[in-house]
Amino acid sequence: MEKILITPRSLSKNGHPALDDLRDAGYEVVFATPGKQPTEAELMEILPECVGYLAGVEPVSGAVLRKCEKLKVISRNGVGVDNVDLEAAEEKGIIVEKALGTNSRGVAELAITLMLSGIRSLPYSDKHIKACGWERRKGFEVEGKILGIIGCGQIGRYTAKMALGLDMKVIAYDLYPDANFKPSPAFSYADVEDIFAQADIISLHCPPGEKPLIDAAALDSMKDGVFIVNTARAGLIDEAAVVAALDSGKLFGMATDVFPKEPPEPSEMIAHEKVITTPHIGGFTNESVDRATQTAVNNILKVLND
Repeated sequence: MEKILITPRSLSKNGHPALDDLRDAGYEVVFATPGKQPTEAELMEILPECVGYLAGVEPVSGAVLRKCEKLKVISRNGVGVDNVDLEAAEEKGIIVEKALGTNSRGVAELAITLMLSGIRSLPYSDKHIKACGWERRKGFEVEGKILGIIGCGQIGRYTAKMALGLDMKVIAYDLYPDANFKPSPAFSYADVEDIFAQADIISLHCPPGEKPLIDAAALDSMKDGVFIVNTARAGLIDEAAVVAALDSGKLFGMATDVFPKEPPEPSEMIAHEKVITTPHIGGFTNESVDRATQTAVNNILKVLND
């Protein structure tokens, strides 16, 4: 019986009804360490015996893929594939599929949640109340404020519409802007430099580049008191530059749902009282998990049955 490896943490720990479609199609479903990202050594051991791979956010190196003579498809239960060595996959003839659009609303709702929680310092207030204190940090309201969105794909568009519903103005950058997306006169496209210069809040929804997007130069070009939300990728942020901006008051605060390594190593940024951290829960809703898992399974079967 041919094998399909399942590694997303929520699926390896709890399973999902959609995985029965793989079993019903005659495949053996196998798991790495339940509830944890597999290591490269674990992938080296298991993946070469598989024809399909429903992958999470764990790194999938060229060294691993070059050992996989049977593997035909890697199917992500999300849209990011920067964790996969795509050059090695192409070299081996392995098709890489994405679950496009399946977690978009969940990630957008988290971005708005983190934004509102951050500018009203909810974790800070909660921590002090629970410690029998009464510390307050003055926040600000979002009406009329400018939200800058960098990456205006489906997640960015959802985020924009929610922010417009809060009476914000939205300016967005996308490498390939959708000219048909005109949700409100309060929305417009802009260059990244204009977003840095004008935005009161910045939400990141783009893939990382060769160097961090939010570095010391970018932070220097922003207004004082900006709040940044990152639900995209950790590589977008220069942590040392962000910590310096938080300490100086240049940034009001920051929230991140993503880290260079997950679970993350302790860091000055993570420990900072002006930073909200969440454990990569953007797409971790009942609805998003159901959509993403079913799409990822369908993509595997589509390739294997082709």
